[in-house]
Amino acid sequence: MTGISEAHLSQGVDQVAAGLVACLPTLNRYLKQSIDGQLPYPKLPERQLALLQYVAEHDGVTVHKAADALRMMPNNVSALVTRLTDAGLLERRQDDTDKRVAHLCVTAKARRRIGEVETIAAAQFAAALRTLTDGDLDALGSALGALEALTRRLRDHSA
Repeated sequence: MTGISEAHLSQGVDQVAAGLVACLPTLNRYLKQSIDGQLPYPKLPERQLALLQYVAEHDGVTVHKAADALRMMPNNVSALVTRLTDAGLLERRQDDTDKRVAHLCVTAKARRRIGEVETIAAAQFAAALRTLTDGDLDALGSALGALEALTRRLRDHSA
């Protein structure tokens, strides 16, 4: 290292971690409340939303793989799939070789809704970002790559 002690580096990491732990839930909560108030349909329960988002990112995933990734029991995911299928947001597609296996896919209706939510979220963030100083905006822009890398590491570590 270049003159930075391990203790000093660790203290910096701990401060960044504490800052993220304090800020991220507040940002997430504000964003969810803002989105919920603008949607023309009822908000999905948290677990259904988590499953829908996961399937949207992993089209064709099986119930068991989704359950593993979301750290849920397969029978609970099956129940969520049934509710989302009944709502027209998910489809079960039977595997070509093993008829006992179903692959999950989001419907066009779900993709439209996900797009609507992303549009609302982006508008909310853009409005808030416009109130920041140029320096703060530059710092956040520079941090995006690191935040994406952190997200990938946390996902990979929890899998």
